[in-house]
Amino acid sequence: MSHVGARRAARAIDALRRGWPVRVTGSDGALDLLAIESASDAALADFASADVLLSGERAVTLKLTNQRAAAAPGPVRLAGAATGVAAGLMIADPALDLAHPWKGPFRTVATGGEAAAGAAMLMARHAGLLPAFFVREAAGDAETPCDASEVDALLDPARLHIAARARLPVEASESAEIVAFRTPEEASDHVALVIGKRDGNPPVVRLHSECLTGDVLGSLKCDCGPQLHAALHAMADAPWGVLLYLRQEGRGIGLVNKLRAYALQDQGYDTVDANLRLGFPVEARDFAIAGRMLELLNIPRIRLMTNNPEKVARLEREGIEVVERLPLALPTNKYNEQYLATKRDRTGHQL
Repeated sequence: MSHVGARRAARAIDALRRGWPVRVTGSDGALDLLAIESASDAALADFASADVLLSGERAVTLKLTNQRAAAAPGPVRLAGAATGVAAGLMIADPALDLAHPWKGPFRTVATGGEAAAGAAMLMARHAGLLPAFFVREAAGDAETPCDASEVDALLDPARLHIAARARLPVEASESAEIVAFRTPEEASDHVALVIGKRDGNPPVVRLHSECLTGDVLGSLKCDCGPQLHAALHAMADAPWGVLLYLRQEGRGIGLVNKLRAYALQDQGYDTVDANLRLGFPVEARDFAIAGRMLELLNIPRIRLMTNNPEKVARLEREGIEVVERLPLALPTNKYNEQYLATKRDRTGHQL
């Protein structure tokens, strides 16, 4: 993909965050979109549309799809569903479901462009917004246009490159080196922490997705902080190791949406159902990024420290040979027992 196309897609994602309309063109149609979460009534009045586009996951929680569609849900468009931003938020935001339980009746219509609708959901996730839009067929000129294929290609891990590296003594090891990775268009930088010296053997590797609440603030709702520190000390005890710190907060849905999921958990939903009610997949992280980071570090074979067999499979699909899976067992507490049980029972973690 050209740099021009990548910049267009990045600008469109930024425009969604700012509450500006964007146009996404796919092979089967073009859609004008305004993110419900960041929209204003003035912007909606200029947009002149009251149709709503929701992710398939959110549509399932609102009982808007049949069982066949629910097995592999795609975006759903509701005709004339909202008369203003507040009405749109009542449909889009599950935090409002208890206060406004009765929604509809709704009439579903063709999206007007499946490729564009699918790209819109991906853009919402990378913008950190709820996956819900005011939508209309493309009309007139667009200030912020992009192509659906440009959105997909913008996230191509091949665009990742090493931006900087430096020695970084850390508590677990004074002989560590930090390596920063970035793409030309995205704001998030991923990092690797290399501990010890290469000795010709596969390193101990830990894929750790960013968790501000656990890694920095010491949250007891998850096990992320303890896992991070235990992994670093295990690497220091091994001949060498690599921590891949991926900027994919909340399993890829972003910090704000993760906190929304926490609020839903306080209402009784587990972490899986909370993500689905928000309109996101259960797992939205991109582990191809980790494969690309290991490629750039010239590390083709690893000993992977994880309780998640899916990480092994995903890395092997990226061409990384996982010669051994190393479990990471830590004690629970009263705040994260249910979270860990959900990981064991619903997402296949071997705890």
